[in-house]
Amino acid sequence: MSGVNEIRSAYLNYFAKNGHEIVPSSPLVPRNDPTLMFTNAGMVQFKNVFTGLEKRPYQRATSSQKCVRAGGKHNDLDNVGYTARHHTFFEMLGNFSFGDYFKDRAIELAWNLITKEYGLPKDKLLVTVYSEDDEAFGLWKKIAGLPESKIIRIGTSDNFWQMGDTGPCGPCSEIFFDHGDKIWGGPPGSAEEDGDRFIEIWNLVFMQFDQIAPGNRVALPKPSIDTGMGLERIAAVLQGKHDNYEIDLFVALIRAIAELTGADPNGEQKASLRVIADHLRASSFLISDGVLPSNEGRGYVLRRIMRRAMRHGQLLGAKEPLMYRLVWALVREMGQAYPELVRAENLIEETLKLEETRFRKTLDRGLSILDEKSASLKKGDMFDGETAFTLYDTYGFPLDLTQDALRNRGIGVDIASFTDAMDRQRAKARASWAGSGDTATETIWFPLREKLGASEFLGYDTEVAEGVVTALVKDGKEVDSAKSGDSVAIVMNQTPFYAESGGQVGDTGVLTGDGVRVRITDTQKKAGDLYVHLGTVEQGTVKLGVPLQLEVDHGRRTAIRANHSATHLLHEALRQVLGDHIAQRGSLVAPERLRFDFAHNKPITADELRRIEDIANDVVLENGEVVTRSMAVDDARDSGARALFGEKYGDEVRVVSMGAGKGNALGWSVELCGGTHVRRTGDIGLISISGESAVASGVRRIEALTGNNARHAVNATIHTAKAAAAELKTTLDDLPARIAALVEERKKLERDLSDARKKLAMGGVSVASSHRTEDDFQEVKGVKLMAKNVSGIEMKDLKSLADDGKKRLGSGVVAIVNVGEDGKAGVVVGVTSDLTSRFSAVDLVKIASEALGGKGGGGRPDMAQAGGPDGAKADAALKAIEAAMGA
Repeated sequence: MSGVNEIRSAYLNYFAKNGHEIVPSSPLVPRNDPTLMFTNAGMVQFKNVFTGLEKRPYQRATSSQKCVRAGGKHNDLDNVGYTARHHTFFEMLGNFSFGDYFKDRAIELAWNLITKEYGLPKDKLLVTVYSEDDEAFGLWKKIAGLPESKIIRIGTSDNFWQMGDTGPCGPCSEIFFDHGDKIWGGPPGSAEEDGDRFIEIWNLVFMQFDQIAPGNRVALPKPSIDTGMGLERIAAVLQGKHDNYEIDLFVALIRAIAELTGADPNGEQKASLRVIADHLRASSFLISDGVLPSNEGRGYVLRRIMRRAMRHGQLLGAKEPLMYRLVWALVREMGQAYPELVRAENLIEETLKLEETRFRKTLDRGLSILDEKSASLKKGDMFDGETAFTLYDTYGFPLDLTQDALRNRGIGVDIASFTDAMDRQRAKARASWAGSGDTATETIWFPLREKLGASEFLGYDTEVAEGVVTALVKDGKEVDSAKSGDSVAIVMNQTPFYAESGGQVGDTGVLTGDGVRVRITDTQKKAGDLYVHLGTVEQGTVKLGVPLQLEVDHGRRTAIRANHSATHLLHEALRQVLGDHIAQRGSLVAPERLRFDFAHNKPITADELRRIEDIANDVVLENGEVVTRSMAVDDARDSGARALFGEKYGDEVRVVSMGAGKGNALGWSVELCGGTHVRRTGDIGLISISGESAVASGVRRIEALTGNNARHAVNATIHTAKAAAAELKTTLDDLPARIAALVEERKKLERDLSDARKKLAMGGVSVASSHRTEDDFQEVKGVKLMAKNVSGIEMKDLKSLADDGKKRLGSGVVAIVNVGEDGKAGVVVGVTSDLTSRFSAVDLVKIASEALGGKGGGGRPDMAQAGGPDGAKADAALKAIEAAMGA
């Protein structure tokens, strides 16, 4: 048993045989400890179990936890590559008891593992105990048979563990391995303890007390066990090495780097090889857990790690991006134990290649300026902070990289002047922002963003996490607390809640804590990338600095994911059916529906809508993986990715691809998008287009439903169709023909009814008849006038009645007033062509309209129409026309 993979498996299997549940490693981004930037110990995922907030179906657990220490107080970055045991990424083997066994069993299990399973010689081992822990001292002597000289009492905090100022705590026992007197150093507690002869390999924490307050400890009702053993350290011991970088895992990675660069693993460039090997692990695992390089928070730490490795790649003479070409070697070594590496291999490669390609463009320029500006400096001098800031601000050269580049020459950087320059830039940015047109109520957010930094968004990978309240805003002002009933805006250091952007609505959900519950009704972005949770305190009092659990409304988020992914599929389907001119002009992605606006100059036909829907649903049914990549915005566009209208993109973008094997190399639908999406297209369920309309000149809109909403809508339509078929005594298949027949029958009946009404209005004579009687008209000064007061006639039919009347008179004037059911009247006047020089239909109809209480009217001299509100004056209107003709 010598390989790292064998050592890891042996550890987990040993504890499994001894009643422990093998628990997979938790992600590197802690979901249950908002105080941590990264998971840095095996017990992090069990924190709430130890404190009693969470119950699990087992009382014993074992794990191999991936850890990163490259930020905050646990920052080993600068030492990596130059020492034997510093890493940014490492694995922590651990076994845990949650109120089950305690010191005696923990010591027995540990001793049997390292001496029997791992076969370490007992004479090479010694242990430490807390100076006041007589119980542990006696157990080591009894169980391990160690002489008292090899059980060393330590009175410092090194052997007393605390979770924080309050909470669980207890004494520790550390197990050390003696590498022999050929290496300088003394045992722990001695004057030479900083030497490398005695190396700690395992720490056993006996969680025995609850720290109520400083100086006030009480015994825990259920004492627990938390242990941690660095896999790299125990592998070095078992493989007979004193240096972690000489174990099989690192040898394989360093060999792969050497083959690509030609560097000698044992030569002067050894440190660079080690930096790249270590940082390759950290970068790859962080990317696989959803962290992408950025200028804030976790993404910034990742970028520092990546760029430090990339600079060392250039020191090795690599002319082209190097890191991404090493991912295969890491996956080969660790992919079996950590399948997330295998799943994210392409994403890791693309992210590393993108970052290194971009970084190389700035590195050469930055280094040349750095060399020029520092040429006159000697060891012990300070590099000008203003120049360091110029390198950072203008050339994208991070401060830590400037420090690292000058380190070998013994030159520091004037941090004070760097900070001054940074502050001046922020003041300038603040002044510029204040005049950008934002309302006064929004001016609070920019200073908060400047003070707090960007919010860490965790929502691509989880819907539940813990965060710390970093700001509370009530009635437009910062406050320290908010009580039950208050409407409040809450900023957390990290959040799984998606803030409204890109057409996708903000998440809702709840924030909970000790006696606190806040209902979140919306999440918005302020000052660019500050996530603000808007809601109402339902219980307790929310205070600054307290941790809260954030839980997104799962059902709502699931529906939003489906609708957002469906929007992408519909976009591509529209393009395929209607043409390449289709360009997005706005969207809404809500839980219950989606809408998509696009440039198109005519309505979409029913057949086109059917084809669009079919094409999109074909991709849904393929149930392919939805792939997300990080790419340079120009590379993304060059690859065919579509950008959304109105969105602003940085240098790096998320590219969402669906429909692998279709379209271009990335997929069938490829778009730049920062929203949340389904894991596989089949998760959309069904896409049903519910409407199509015009929203502006040259802009159309389609609306659609997905999942259960689509299913319910389709089922409702089917039920309605079945009911209609039953009512019409036909089948579903024959329903369209039956409805068409009924519509045609109704049209015929309406025509017949219209003819009958017109015939009745004209005194029982068919409108097609040329027969006339004296009763049809009267003479006014020798001119025939046909005046009719009718009802139930459509306005459009009045003109045809007037035309018919003119034919029947041959020469004369026709005036017809129709009174509707609402009491209003319409009037039409027709004048035969031989009389238009004497009488104008327009003048006569205006006279009739005035009598009806109306105003004006319009038409031609031979035919005009008007109306009025008072149908009771119909006869008066006709008399007014008669009087006008006789005047």
